[in-house]
Parts: sequence; C-alpha cells; structure tokens
Amino acid sequence: MKLSVVLYPGEDGYIIAKCPVLPGCVSQGRTKEEALANIREAILGCIEVRKEMGWPITEEVTEVEVAI
Repeated sequence: MKLSVVLYPGEDGYIIAKCPVLPGCVSQGRTKEEALANIREAILGCIEVRKEMGWPITEEVTEVEVAI
C-alpha cells in the first residue's frame, strides 16, 4: 500500500512527517531519511490499531484544484 506523506520543517530544526489519510499519524526525524523511516513505523502502528478497533484503515482524502 502506498500512502502520501507530507514533510515540513519543525520549529526545533527537526523534519516533521505526517500521513494525511491516517489522522494523528505524525513523526519526525533529524534528517529526511530518518523522518521517512520514523513515519513508516508510525504508519504501521496506526494501521494495526485501526484494524484492532475495527476502524477503516484510512480516511478518504479528496484533492481539489485551486488557481493561484
């Protein structure tokens, strides 16, 4: 399963990683590679918990086009 991940700089210098289709699934790392490794682990944990709770594995995400 491929899931989108958003990376952005944190105030403390770490890189924040967030998976938008899994509410609350956030991690961080000192480098991009570390942040991606950490969010992979967090995603696996979030999916496991969602399965145990009987919740859908991911939330629906819709894209919209915005002219700027």
